[in-house]
Amino acid sequence: MLGAAAAAVATGLPGPAGAKAPMLRSQSPYFYRFALGDAEATMVSDGTLPLGDPHANFLGLTPAEMDAQLNSNFLPLSNAVLEQNILILNTGSKLVLFDTGMGALKLFGPTTGKLLTTMRQAGIDPNDIDAVVMSHAHVDHCGGCVGDDGKPHFPNAQYYISQADFDYWTDPAKVPASFGAFLDTARKNLLPIRDRLVFVKDGQEFLPGIQAIAAPGHSIGHTMFMITSGKDSLCYLGDLTHHPVLLMEKPLTEFAYDTDPKQSAQTRLKMLTMLAKNRIPVLAYHFAWPGIGHVAENGQGGFRYSPQAMKMEL
Repeated sequence: MLGAAAAAVATGLPGPAGAKAPMLRSQSPYFYRFALGDAEATMVSDGTLPLGDPHANFLGLTPAEMDAQLNSNFLPLSNAVLEQNILILNTGSKLVLFDTGMGALKLFGPTTGKLLTTMRQAGIDPNDIDAVVMSHAHVDHCGGCVGDDGKPHFPNAQYYISQADFDYWTDPAKVPASFGAFLDTARKNLLPIRDRLVFVKDGQEFLPGIQAIAAPGHSIGHTMFMITSGKDSLCYLGDLTHHPVLLMEKPLTEFAYDTDPKQSAQTRLKMLTMLAKNRIPVLAYHFAWPGIGHVAENGQGGFRYSPQAMKMEL
């Protein structure tokens, strides 16, 4: 039998040496665009957020239970890596940004803080943002509002958040010492834009087609947003659930960064039940890129997440 080299000579095809090409070590731009009813939606990213050991961050499961859930879903046991999926919605009259990532803070390593870069890759100018909508005031959701120079990254925008979250996370008397970086980040990013902040209320349609839904527990004023355009709807979950498995299969599992873990778990169960029953598409901030899919009941008191395939034709 001919060897590979002899076969190449015999057929006139290049051998292994002739097929060698350089490693490119580059990636495609970090954005994804799709239609949502009459609106145009663009997903950009603030980069991956390595949370660390899931056993230390997701509470209430035995190590064996957690490992079984992760193994059966082909997920690593040692590091839960979250995405930061940021939605920019062009309604035709307004350009709306949902959450702003970590900014310059490197609390979880060097892979965050990419929002302004990925916006440029998507052809979107920060100066064109009309509204910045924040689900809550944690570091990875409000951290990209203001630069280290004290100037807003989105100078022409109105900003929206719940008053409960603003009041809590900017008050040194309320934030625990262990969350000092969260306090500092909220104050750095929210106090300079205080005169541009609008406080949203549960059930309020505060922008055309965008309705606030109170989902407290992860933070005191955590808010989801129901987005409707034409015949389409999409529910922006914020941090209702951080993980597509560990907080879904058993939704009463708790998360270490929750302000009120018990309330957060009950809110998650209630909201996921509603979303599954009504078959409403969801956008999960921390799920695998780009974070769009559906949730369904798993028949065992929990839920499963089904990602939606990306459609590359507009």
